[in-house]
Amino acid sequence: MGFAHNNVLHQNHFRKDWQTRVRTWFDQPGRKLRRRQARKEKAATLGVRPLTLLRPAVRAQTVRYNRKVREGRGFTHAELKEAGIGRKAARGVGIVVDHRRRNLSEEGKALNVERLKAYKNRLIVFPRNADKPKKGDSTGDELKVETSRLQVPLPSPYVHETPRKITEEEREFGAYRTLRDERANARHEGKRKARAAKKAEEDAAKKK
Repeated sequence: MGFAHNNVLHQNHFRKDWQTRVRTWFDQPGRKLRRRQARKEKAATLGVRPLTLLRPAVRAQTVRYNRKVREGRGFTHAELKEAGIGRKAARGVGIVVDHRRRNLSEEGKALNVERLKAYKNRLIVFPRNADKPKKGDSTGDELKVETSRLQVPLPSPYVHETPRKITEEEREFGAYRTLRDERANARHEGKRKARAAKKAEEDAAKKK
């Protein structure tokens, strides 16, 4: 090792017993085998189930991306109720439930209800005991159908409508005014009901 210029002289210590301080990873092949066996055991205990969980079709956020349709976190309670699937039962058949999500449009809600119904029609529930199937379990030829049919693809993000003329009723309709009126009605509903009840009581007292 050479030295040049006005630099600090090196003080390299090469006599440390470095072999005792080295971490070795010779157990990697064994760990790999153990992980693989653990995955097999877990899959055997869980039984036959969908490879991917069913999630709702939602629009992406913001004006920039809302033309795209993607998978959401989970189905709402209202969507499950319309499709005739219980909240607890949904989790057992591979349907994700999100109690925080809300339906903001009838179109989006109907789309996800149809998605749930399509999944329900394709669903194959293997009975725990083949001789004594319970309610909701698949029987007969349904158990021989390929399980790959469970995949429910996302719908097309583009809704094509045939062109038509705008009606006079649509021309005269004021969307902004209607929304403001409905918002005001919802806000003052409680006060108006209380006022009407009070007036009814006063009228009844005057009649007596």
